[in-house]
Amino acid sequence: MQSYILYFIRHGAVAETLRGHYIGSTDVHLSEKGKSDLHRLAEGIGYPYAEQIYSSPLQRCVETCSIIYPSREIRTVGALSECSFGDWEGKSALELAGDPAFADWLQNSDKTPPPNGESGKQFASRVCKGFERLVEEIAASGARTAAIVTHGGVIMTLLSVYGLPQAESYRWRMDNGYGYAARITPMLWMRDRVMEVYDTIPETLAGQPSEQEE
Repeated sequence: MQSYILYFIRHGAVAETLRGHYIGSTDVHLSEKGKSDLHRLAEGIGYPYAEQIYSSPLQRCVETCSIIYPSREIRTVGALSECSFGDWEGKSALELAGDPAFADWLQNSDKTPPPNGESGKQFASRVCKGFERLVEEIAASGARTAAIVTHGGVIMTLLSVYGLPQAESYRWRMDNGYGYAARITPMLWMRDRVMEVYDTIPETLAGQPSEQEE
């Protein structure tokens, strides 16, 4: 049985997160620096070829796809959207500092959702269910390689749940425009629901410092 290679790529930088605001489900554009940094990586180093391109439907991810995979068909997947911060979208930690609900969320975000938002557990459940359906779709399509352009929180969640070597989510952090390559072996996936994370991308810059915005 053939294996499948998946490239998980974090979208380019946006200005709002640089200013310290919580931006999850808010649909913002890439910053100008975010665009220029992606062009620099795409033109200077390049991203791996993928037969299928999947993206979060949020603009910052779709715009990233159009830069690093120009003139390609992009399939958007709602489950790949970033966590919703509900009423806290667009606000900073400083603005929320006096809110008891915010303090509770900081203590236990897995079980405590922001007002009208998602808890960590709800977010992980939504992302993982969507990803498992996506793996089935990729396998059924006959493609052997696929790029998944999404958000840092989505990638960290998926790799902490399914990735080998096993690691806490924070250990899978990546800068904007960077990501990981993973291999799914069908027998191993069907038996244990795991995939081998074997490289960083763009691979020639692995371990080098970046000037990406957060």
